[in-house]
Amino acid sequence: MNITIVSVGKLKEKYLKMGIDEYAKRLGSYAKIDLVEVADEKAPESLSDADMEIVKKKEADRILAKIGADAYTIALAIEGKMKTSEELAASMESLMTYGRSKVVFVIGGSLGLHEDVLKRADELLSFSKMTFPHQLMKLVLLEQIYRGFRIMRGEPYHK
Repeated sequence: MNITIVSVGKLKEKYLKMGIDEYAKRLGSYAKIDLVEVADEKAPESLSDADMEIVKKKEADRILAKIGADAYTIALAIEGKMKTSEELAASMESLMTYGRSKVVFVIGGSLGLHEDVLKRADELLSFSKMTFPHQLMKLVLLEQIYRGFRIMRGEPYHK
C-alpha cells in the first residue's frame, strides 16, 4: 500500500517532528509512506469570510495538485465520520483488498479545508469534534495508521 499524507504548512516543532519521523519509520515495514507538505498561505490574524475563502482556495489548489486521479482520498475534517482504531484498520484492509493501493490523507491548514478538497475526497474522517493543531494531527494520524496495520496483522500493540 502507498500512503501519502498531504498537509498544509511546514513542520517546525522538533518534538512533533521526532514523533512523526518515528511513526513514519515504523510504518516503513508495512507500507510506502510519503509525507508531503504544501505551503500555507500567509494571512493576517483577522480575516473577513471572503479573505478566509481566498486563503483556503489557494491552499486547496496546492493540495489538489498533489493528489493523483487514482488515489483514494481521505480528508481529515471535523464534520467527518468518527471511527475506532479497529474501524480504521478494517477500512484500510478493505481498500487493500479491493485494489485501492494508493491512499492519500489530507490535513488542512489553520483555517481548515476548502470545499474543493472536501468534494474531491472519497471519505471525510474526524478524530474529534475538538480542534487540534494540524501538525499535531499529522502525528496522531500516523500513529493510528501504524496501529491499524498492527491490528490488521494481529500483532500486539499497547492499548
